[in-house]
Amino acid sequence: MVAGTSIVWLPVSDIDRSIAFYRDRLRLNQLQHEGDWAQLDANGLHIGLNARENPTGNGGAVIAFQPENGLDSAVQELRDSGVDIPGDISDHPWGRVATFKDPDGNDLQLYEPPR
Repeated sequence: MVAGTSIVWLPVSDIDRSIAFYRDRLRLNQLQHEGDWAQLDANGLHIGLNARENPTGNGGAVIAFQPENGLDSAVQELRDSGVDIPGDISDHPWGRVATFKDPDGNDLQLYEPPR
């Protein structure tokens, strides 16, 4: 069902400030920056930064899993197994996303990069 972790992303209030922190201070390799999205490489683990007007302030990473047989198929399989996936798959310049929560309310996603 899941082929591995695709990316771990963090909600941030200022994309430029956050890019500078992760790239310049932590010296991660910047892979992408498009609008309110940036992606950096931490020795093979991709870190995504997603600008939000009002992040909760509590931090909280989001684990985005890479679906094994395509996003649409994985969403249907999860729904069929009783996982609540509210809303539709959202399309962005940086990929397609379906959001859901684990039993403790932690934010999870299925993520499919752009083709």
